[in-house]
Amino acid sequence: MNAIASIRDVITRNMRQSGILVAFVVIVAIFALLNPMFLSPTNLTNIVLQYTYILILAIGMVMVIVAGQIDLSVGSVVALTGAVSAVVVIKMGMPWWMGVLAALVVGLLVGAWQGFWVAYVGIPGFIVTLAGMLLFRGLTYVVLDNVSLSPFGGTYYGIANGFVNGLLGGYGVDTFTLVIFAIAVVGFGVSQWRTRQGKIAYQQTVESLPLFVVKLVVLAAVVMWFAYQLASSRGLPVVLIILAALTIVYALVTQKSVFGRHVYAIGGNQHAAELSGVKVKKINFWVFVNMGLLASVAGIVYSSRVNGAQPAAGNMFELDAIAACFIGGASTSGGVGRVGGALIGGLIMAVMSNGMQLMGVPTSVQPIVKGLVLLLAVAFDIYNRRRAAALR
Repeated sequence: MNAIASIRDVITRNMRQSGILVAFVVIVAIFALLNPMFLSPTNLTNIVLQYTYILILAIGMVMVIVAGQIDLSVGSVVALTGAVSAVVVIKMGMPWWMGVLAALVVGLLVGAWQGFWVAYVGIPGFIVTLAGMLLFRGLTYVVLDNVSLSPFGGTYYGIANGFVNGLLGGYGVDTFTLVIFAIAVVGFGVSQWRTRQGKIAYQQTVESLPLFVVKLVVLAAVVMWFAYQLASSRGLPVVLIILAALTIVYALVTQKSVFGRHVYAIGGNQHAAELSGVKVKKINFWVFVNMGLLASVAGIVYSSRVNGAQPAAGNMFELDAIAACFIGGASTSGGVGRVGGALIGGLIMAVMSNGMQLMGVPTSVQPIVKGLVLLLAVAFDIYNRRRAAALR
């Protein structure tokens, strides 16, 4: 009975996160059954290469949403920063790293611009970023002089299209990829064990040891299977390394830092946060600066992926990023959301897009499916909040 009670507690304690993970598994299983090529090494590698920029945007967007704000301009910022990189690298003939640096600086300036109007002038983020969507899209046309620039080539092109490999085994499998994933799995397992021991030391409730071990074993098996698929294709994508580094950094920032706790406090109850001594204006300012920075990283990745810059690049990216956060468990009222949840939500969007393309679903139908999924996710959020309020 204790084991059954522990399982029930794990399932119900974080229903939103557990539910979205189950939904992700079900969606993957459905597409795998409908098209055997869906889980092939080549297609899984393509998913990583094609949708990483949305996951990067989702990492920044979830912090904005947790703070009780919204950013509608990120798609335009992706286009602007990619355009700046293209002008520096292609048109001016400067080294690739100068293009990257220029894009990052522009992203920081954009974030500071919007953060100033939101935090210190007091204009709602919705209005500021709606204006930014138009402003930065127009600047993109100005920077590119209404024409596309391509190709980047060389190292810049390799940011989103390159692979780290070279240790091929006897069966055509890249050993380096397997080793890196194995190290990551071991590191995650050690981290989870330390977290569990810390909770026990503070007499907090934890799942039973057998269930804890089963969870880690299942997760390790899935991760290593995914690693084997990548290793069987072209090796470890560079963009996956970038995404992993950002995920680790922002998971620590949101969960372990004072800044992260203040962001959640502001989103939960801004007035209470002010009374507690939280510098709300400063935190909101840096939340938007951070979003500008990550939008520039996404702009670099996207322009590298398409090997050029176009005035219309990044169109609707903001909606994909926002949808990823809400599908991943972020609350529409702020104060709730996790980096991991946003990534799962982004993966659901990526899997649906890729799966529908493989099935030949008309382009006109795909947005309808995405819209319905987003609507159901928000409805689930509202249902959970009402249920939680009723239990108090």
